[in-house]
Amino acid sequence: MKKPLLLSMALLGIPFPSVAADITVAAAASLTDAFKVIAADFEKQNPQTKVKLTFASSGTLLQQLRNGAPIDVLATADQQTMNDAQAQSLIIKASRKDFAANQLVLVTPANSRLVINALAGLNQAGVKRIAMGNPAHVPAGRYAQAALEQSKQWQGLQAKLIKAQNVRQALDYVARGETEAGFVFATDAISEKGKIKVVMTVPTTQAIRYPIAVSSASQAAREAQLFVQYVNSPAGKQILRRHGFKV
Repeated sequence: MKKPLLLSMALLGIPFPSVAADITVAAAASLTDAFKVIAADFEKQNPQTKVKLTFASSGTLLQQLRNGAPIDVLATADQQTMNDAQAQSLIIKASRKDFAANQLVLVTPANSRLVINALAGLNQAGVKRIAMGNPAHVPAGRYAQAALEQSKQWQGLQAKLIKAQNVRQALDYVARGETEAGFVFATDAISEKGKIKVVMTVPTTQAIRYPIAVSSASQAAREAQLFVQYVNSPAGKQILRRHGFKV
């Protein structure tokens, strides 16, 4: 449609035609399974809008947004990353909502005979490698580090730690038997049921809550906000529950 026609319509008070735009949703790796379903359902209800999903560690997504990546919606696995995005005016503050909660767990390969009832059990000789997300940019890694520090195990386990690029990579290391143990979210453990087993829920120093927000640079803010609303809708919450999240 030509610009003069659009101007004429505006002057006459005629509503603009509904032109949907595609959106890019950048989400924490632990949201992979749930958000694939949510995006598919959202597209069914909004057929003019296609959702492109990109998954990585929350810190990596923040860096991409900071560097100008075309991201319309940001969903992180921690408050710190979203706080940083908000402090840098990278998100629309009013659009920010907490939408899910999770737990940190310690997992081993399904066929492991290790007995670990406390984090101190990671010091036993049978545990040679422990997978965890890199605390520099992976929330699950930061939660794990804080838990290990609180239990006085962090320094003593340094030689055993294998730091992954995101929580799903840490999960893969354990599922393939490349490490004897690993720190992941409870929802990640569900996705590899049969290949890994949860040996303990790890106490964390703070609640693990996931925020979502519309990017300040979004060129499709209306559609982005609709997606945020869908995630927080009864239908979205049902999908999140089905994948193990608490809502």
